[in-house]
Amino acid sequence: MNGRTLVLPRPWTRVETATWVAVATGILVAFLTLYPTVMLFYGSVSDAPLGLAGHWTTAHYREAYTDPDTYRILANSLLFASGATAFSMLLATVLAWITVRTNAPGRHLFELIGLAPNVIPRFLVATSWSLVLSPRIGLLNRGVLQPLGLPPLNGYSLGGMMFVEGLVLTPLAFLILSAALRAMDPALEEAGRMAGSGVLDVTRRVTIPVMAPAVLGTATLNFARAIESLDIPVVLGMPVGIEVLSTKIFREALATLPPNHNLAATYAVGQLVMTLTLVGIYRKLTALSERYATITGRGYRPRVINLGPWRYLASGLALGILGLLVVVPLAVLVYVSLVPYYQVPTWEVLGQLTLRHYGFLLQSNRVARALQVSLTLALGGATVAMLLASLVAYFTVHRRMRLSGVLEGLSFVPWAFPGTALAVGLLWAYAQLPLPIYGTLWILLISYVTRFLPYGLRAMTSTMVQVHRELEESSRVCGAGFWGTFRKILLPLVRPGFLAGWAILFTIYIQEFSTSVLLYTPRAEPVGPLLFHLWEDGQVGDMAALGIVVSVLCVVVVAAARRWMREPTAP
Repeated sequence: MNGRTLVLPRPWTRVETATWVAVATGILVAFLTLYPTVMLFYGSVSDAPLGLAGHWTTAHYREAYTDPDTYRILANSLLFASGATAFSMLLATVLAWITVRTNAPGRHLFELIGLAPNVIPRFLVATSWSLVLSPRIGLLNRGVLQPLGLPPLNGYSLGGMMFVEGLVLTPLAFLILSAALRAMDPALEEAGRMAGSGVLDVTRRVTIPVMAPAVLGTATLNFARAIESLDIPVVLGMPVGIEVLSTKIFREALATLPPNHNLAATYAVGQLVMTLTLVGIYRKLTALSERYATITGRGYRPRVINLGPWRYLASGLALGILGLLVVVPLAVLVYVSLVPYYQVPTWEVLGQLTLRHYGFLLQSNRVARALQVSLTLALGGATVAMLLASLVAYFTVHRRMRLSGVLEGLSFVPWAFPGTALAVGLLWAYAQLPLPIYGTLWILLISYVTRFLPYGLRAMTSTMVQVHRELEESSRVCGAGFWGTFRKILLPLVRPGFLAGWAILFTIYIQEFSTSVLLYTPRAEPVGPLLFHLWEDGQVGDMAALGIVVSVLCVVVVAAARRWMREPTAP
């Protein structure tokens, strides 16, 4: 013997380890997604209040669907979602076409629109526009329309809700449509132009028909997102009695005394069925769009359309949309955070600028606790969610086993789960379990990881497919086990996708509202519900200052993540 130790391969042991990890991952994802779904249905057919065992009953469904108000609420929800979807698709289509297919000056600047949802919380967008479009105190009405003798605009209306929700939905539609436009073969448009058609005629007869499946799929997804929206209806609808399905659930679970969690679960089941159907249609349309695929094996570059002198008008139009989405809400928040109390800006008011609202943030223990809770949830939740997403992506992309399809299907469920419905399902789920989770930070962490797992999974899947299996096999030949290969080989190689997903989840978690507002307790109050209560209590300046701090924090995290993504991976 020369002192060397011969390491024999242990293939079966490693296969067993990977299989056990896959099974454990599947059980965990199934528990996170299916258990709240089952308990949500249980709550809707139980005659006992939250936390108690009861008997089966259909009384809550009879109460809900024999009430004429239910159909008024459903009509409001459908009208609200339809208007918001149509408006968002109009803005996104125009912006995507200008950005991708024209020579409009500064078009690369318009790509910033994709970052808007990561910087400004939806709730703050709603409150900002309420300060602009309030018929009594709105900046636009008091500062512009009233001096000109024009009738005021009313943001506290169904039309105002559609307008703001449409703005909030535009970035998602823009990202999907701009990607589809980049993937379109311009040879089809060039053939139309060779036949003598003008730009508008080619757009109408070639571009729009080819893009139709992507447009319809995106519109369906935005419609589903609008149906589950809570932030905008709470700010702009509830104060004037305009109720939609999400605010009805919110009111039954939280804003009535005593709360009726059974009826909230009944309405949440209806909301879940609607969004599941819509997301299913979206997936069908996405699959259908592959039949219209125009990317082939030959190389091509999307042709840029020369708009001539009209390119400046196109840039102005795109800048106007960008202003509505980002500049106006941010400017209003900054202004409100710097004035002693909210009023229309004048030279006299501008001379009274103060930092006292930021001083309030430094002195308030409640703000400090909320920031601590949200940072804990954002740091811990984003890390846990990305590690879980990494495992799911690994087993669905790199391992071909029967469980892969099941994992993929289970990870799809949260994509269709509305925040309010998930929150009610979690209330019923963890009130029944003998675990001290209900009313703690843990239930918020579980809800965040469950609801936004598809976001992390999307980032990890697109990165994992780029890593060839031969690297993993080389590690196994060298004697590394499953965990060693996963930790030392795969995770460093997929670091860019991991960091991108982590940054997205961090910005979502630190400003999350629709799930948190139903699950939090005063002991564990995150930033989202605190912003809502500051708004309700009339502390608009304090709310705006806190919103600015959160937005700056999100910008710093996104910028740091982008920088780390560009750094070379350590050998």
